[in-house]
Amino acid sequence: MIQQKMVLRLSMADDKRRAKALRTAVSMRGVVSVKLEGDKIVVVGDGVDSVNLTKLMRKKICSYVELLSVAEEKKEEKEEKKEEKVVMSWPNHVSFVPQYVYSIPEEPGFGGPGCIIL
Repeated sequence: MIQQKMVLRLSMADDKRRAKALRTAVSMRGVVSVKLEGDKIVVVGDGVDSVNLTKLMRKKICSYVELLSVAEEKKEEKEEKKEEKVVMSWPNHVSFVPQYVYSIPEEPGFGGPGCIIL
């Protein structure tokens, strides 16, 4: 879906009306973000009908609501290539020889601790 940016002008006299306007805008299906800019509300959404949003705002707030503009939201994607500077490089592998310990078992019968009957 294409994101649309809609700007609505409202007559908001107090904080209660501002809060109600924000709640009404957010309640619409497809709304991604809502922000206040003075006496204007900027609504960004996927597949939101601007005419229905304006009618709903007029119905809920009971004040002057005007749809100023509808435009496609352009996403500015800047991919920055991060250059990694290598200050000092160490070898990735460490070679060492594992040490194995061999034990020689004592045979029983030669008087060692292995034979207890003798």
